[in-house]
Amino acid sequence: MRMTPVPVKAGQHPLANASENAQLFDYEQRTKAAFDAVVPTLKQISGLQHEADFERRAQALAKEQLGFELPGDILADAWVTQLDMRRLFAWCVFQTYQRFCDDFFANDFLSRLETEFQTFLIECGFHTLDISPCADGRLAHVISYVLRLPHKAVRRKSYAGAMFDIEDSIEKWTETELQRFREGKPTTADMSTRYLKTVVYHFSSGDPEHEGCAAHGSDAGRAAQGGLEQLKAFQTAVENSFCCGASIDLMLIGLDTDSDAIRIHMPDRHGEIDLKRYLDAAELFDATLSMSRAQADEYIDGQVRQAGGEMSEGMQKLMAHLLINNLSQIEYVRQYHNGRYQDIGHAERFIGAGIGFEEVQLRNLTYFAYMQTVEEAAADLDVGIKIFSKLNVSHSLPVPVVVRFDYHGQVPGARERAIDHCRRVDAALSARYADLARTGLLHTLQVIRDCHAGERIEVIGTSVKDEVTEEAH
Repeated sequence: MRMTPVPVKAGQHPLANASENAQLFDYEQRTKAAFDAVVPTLKQISGLQHEADFERRAQALAKEQLGFELPGDILADAWVTQLDMRRLFAWCVFQTYQRFCDDFFANDFLSRLETEFQTFLIECGFHTLDISPCADGRLAHVISYVLRLPHKAVRRKSYAGAMFDIEDSIEKWTETELQRFREGKPTTADMSTRYLKTVVYHFSSGDPEHEGCAAHGSDAGRAAQGGLEQLKAFQTAVENSFCCGASIDLMLIGLDTDSDAIRIHMPDRHGEIDLKRYLDAAELFDATLSMSRAQADEYIDGQVRQAGGEMSEGMQKLMAHLLINNLSQIEYVRQYHNGRYQDIGHAERFIGAGIGFEEVQLRNLTYFAYMQTVEEAAADLDVGIKIFSKLNVSHSLPVPVVVRFDYHGQVPGARERAIDHCRRVDAALSARYADLARTGLLHTLQVIRDCHAGERIEVIGTSVKDEVTEEAH
């Protein structure tokens, strides 16, 4: 079964999904506009702080332009000292994040047909697609936008430089195989489907020496090599721990964060992923732009078969599917961003630390640091703080960090453990970045979520002021 985009208007790429592009652009613009309204609004409020009726006017401005009110105690103290803009900034970012999350889980805007994709994936010979992109915010949209996949049907866990935690992936593989054996989900254990582990590294075509992957020194070759070595180490670890026939397949994808075009690395004659051989979606886009829909589809299938060598037919089908999906995203960037994003560098709005963040599917919204403890993700966090030191701290604005732990509500004590995780990580962040925290240049929001029940996030505390969070709800 080939999952193909819907027909589009004449003049666009025959395989691009124009109606979906319009919906995704509207969602991206609405969401980012809400975050980007914070600074201009606070500038206006700052100019009013010594005028009569300041508190009422400030609240009216915030309500009109941001959609929520500000903490009354912060405003009330402005006549004594300067208005604490750092606290207000962090509060506004956190409130905007809460509203964004509530909207996402209430409306499920980015939901796609997970069952249809799972069926297609199984037909390709895979029961699980596990993707590890770089934690860089320019890849946060890789599932829902770049690859156009249903986010609920794909495992995503981001790491600096895409250097994923091998032990964590082994744990997930073991859990998946046990579920197949015990429950027959998503396939029974006797089916010859495989677990597909994928790494997405990135580079910048416009400024390759400065805007590539920071974790690899903006060296695309090092980023690709690092991703490949991590994939091989994971495969070897599973085979050595279980058996030589353990069902692991690998895929390596490069992403140009300037244009969102992907390249999928192909195997050599020995079946090993070859860093020098790949299919570039941007080249396929241009090559098929003037073709009919059927011709373009056939051309891309042919290119995959020709480059695929000894790859299984299922892997070829999946690669062709991902390349075709990416054509819609290339069209998206060309139509709405003139072919290249203006913010080819970092422009994240907050750091997400912990476990969860399924709702974050937008480019340059969040820098991820998945973790159980600060110590295990210290390198990822340090990269994030370095990024935000340029984005925020250099302008005397704080680094907003959302500490988040999702849990399964059907497991006894899970909620309490999630709260403990939040509090422990929050304290460790304040200790590790003590200078920032002491000067008001680091603020945190602690949230949890029962992902089993599909609940919205639950706020349990904030460094801005714990009591204020309760006021807002």
